Amino acid sequence: MRITVTVKPSSKKGALVQPDLLGGYLVYVREPAQQGKANRAVTEMLAEFFDIPKTKVVLLLGATSKIKEFEIPDLPD
Repeated sequence: MRITVTVKPSSKKGALVQPDLLGGYLVYVREPAQQGKANRAVTEMLAEFFDIPKTKVVLLLGATSKIKEFEIPDLPD
């Protein structure tokens, strides 16, 4: 399944994943948006949120954007 994620890097809120009103996710990370640090943190957060290995979370679009698209394997019901 593909999900849209809006990233808030360098957040004072700390690490947080929450669904947004449009069916995507809003992810707050403390890491800055430099040298892929925020992307790695978001990947780890999504893996923990969906309880899957982080190698299964794939960034498809938006490597340098705050709005990203990730591929998450279909989750069992």
